[in-house]
Amino acid sequence: MSIEREFFREVTLRICGSLEIEPALEAAFEYMRGRMPVNAIGLGFSNVEALRIETVALASDPDVEPLWEDDAGGIRLSGEGLTYVRSESGPPTLCINRPDGVPPGLLALFPGLERCSAIFTRLQLGSEVMGALLAWSNGLDRFEPEHVSLLESVREPMTIAMGNARRYRDLHRIKEKLSEDNRALSADLKRSIGNEVVGADFGLRQVMEQVRQVASASSSVLLLGETGTGKEIVANAIHAASTRNGGPMISIQCGAVPDTLLDSELFGHEKGAFTGALQRKRGRFERAHGGTLFFDEIGELSADAQVKLLRVLQERRFERVGGTEPIEVDVRVIAATHRDLDRMVREGEFREDLWYRLNVLPIRIPPLRLRREDIPSLVQYFVARKSQELSRRVTPRISNRDLERLQAYDWPGNVRELQNIVERALIVSPPDLLVFPPLRPGRSVSSRHSETTTPAIQTLDEAMAEHIRHVLQATRWRVSGPGGAAELLGMNPSTLRFRMRKLGIPAKSAGRA
Repeated sequence: MSIEREFFREVTLRICGSLEIEPALEAAFEYMRGRMPVNAIGLGFSNVEALRIETVALASDPDVEPLWEDDAGGIRLSGEGLTYVRSESGPPTLCINRPDGVPPGLLALFPGLERCSAIFTRLQLGSEVMGALLAWSNGLDRFEPEHVSLLESVREPMTIAMGNARRYRDLHRIKEKLSEDNRALSADLKRSIGNEVVGADFGLRQVMEQVRQVASASSSVLLLGETGTGKEIVANAIHAASTRNGGPMISIQCGAVPDTLLDSELFGHEKGAFTGALQRKRGRFERAHGGTLFFDEIGELSADAQVKLLRVLQERRFERVGGTEPIEVDVRVIAATHRDLDRMVREGEFREDLWYRLNVLPIRIPPLRLRREDIPSLVQYFVARKSQELSRRVTPRISNRDLERLQAYDWPGNVRELQNIVERALIVSPPDLLVFPPLRPGRSVSSRHSETTTPAIQTLDEAMAEHIRHVLQATRWRVSGPGGAAELLGMNPSTLRFRMRKLGIPAKSAGRA
C-alpha cells in the first residue's frame, strides 16, 4: 500500500469515526504528526452573513500559539479577509513556507502566518464551499510537496466530517432549545391549570368538578362557552389531570387554517406530495399520539373537513397527504366552540354524526358576568403575572372602589377582556397605584342581549371628562405634585385645570396645589 493511500485510510477512519468532531480531529492529528511536520490543524467554515470564520475544531501541540481562534471561537472577517473568503478564484490548496508567499487577504485573517509554515486547503462539496482546513508548523520552510499531496488526499473526508459535525451541532442546539422551551411551557402550564385555575373554588367549582370526572376517561370532551371564557385553560386542565399527561398536548385553531392546508396540518404530508412539500411533515394527529388534541372553535370547520375528522375519530387511523401507508393513532380529542352547535346541526351547518361523536362529555363554562366573585382573584392574578412580564419591581395596589367597578361591569369579552384591561392599566399607571381606564358604557346584561336596545355612545368630551374624574378620584382630587392627576395623565397642571374648566369638572378645594 502506498504512503498516500495508507495516509488517506488512517486519517479517514479517525476523522469520520465520531460525530464529536473535536476528539475525531485530535485522533487524526496524532496520526498526521507522525507523517508530516505539523504542529496544529484547524477546521472552520465561512459565515459571510455574520462576518466570521467560525471554528469547528482545533488540535495542536500544547506549546503552539493558536492562529485560528479569537475569544469568541472564530475569526472576524473584515476588509481584505472578507474579500479573500468571497473570492472563488485561486488554487484550492496553498502551501506557504515564507512570509512573502502569503496572499494579503489570507495574511489579514491569520497575521501569525508570517512566522509559520502553513498549508491552507479549501473544503468544497460539489459547488458548495464548506470551509477550510489549515495546517501549520512552527518555523519557515517546513513543508515539502509530498506533505501537500498527503493533505490534499484527505480533503473529501475532512469536508464530510466537518459537514456532519455542523449538522450535529445544529441539531444539538435545536434539541437544547426545544428542551428549554418545553420546560418553560410546562412550568407555565402548571401555573395556569390544576390547583391554580383561578376561580376553581368559586365560580368555576362546578366546572372543575366535571374536569375531575372526565379526566380519567378517554372519551371526547366538548367545551361550550362564550369567547374569552378560558376554554383552552380548561382543556389543559383536563389533559394535566388525565393519564395522558405524560404525552403531548397539541392545539389547532380551526378557523385560522385554510381548507386547502387543513389536510396537511391534521394528517401531515409526504415529501413531494404537492408544490412546496420539500420534506415529510407530521400532522397534528401524529404529533398528538399518546396525548390530547385540542380543536379550538370546532364550529368553524368546513363540511369537507368535518367528514375527514369524523372518519379519523371512528377508525383511529389516517394517511398522510401523498402517502399510502395507514398510520394508527391513540389520541383523545377535546373540542371547544362559542357557537350553538345544536342549532347548527338542526340547520344542516354541522354534521349530526360528528356532533354526537364529540358531545360525549359536554362541559359548559359560564361567562364572567355569571361568576363575578372570581373577578378580584382574576385581577390579582393578572396583575401579578403582567407585572412580572413588564419587569415592574413593585406590584401596584388596587383600590376597593375600582374592584367594585370591575365587578359591576358585564365583561362581554369575558376573561380575555379583563386581562387586556389589567395589562393596559399596568402600562399607564404609576408604580404604586393601579388606575383603570373607563369601561365601555351601556353593557348591562339586559341591554347586551337585546336586539332593539342600542348602547349609549359617548362623545369625545364626555369620555375625556369621565376619565379625568376617575383619575381625580384615584388621587383624591390632587391635581399637581408627585402622584397628582396631572402627573398620571402626562399633562401640565395648568393644562389639566383649563381642561377641567372647559369640561365643567369642578376643582375641589382639597385638590388645589
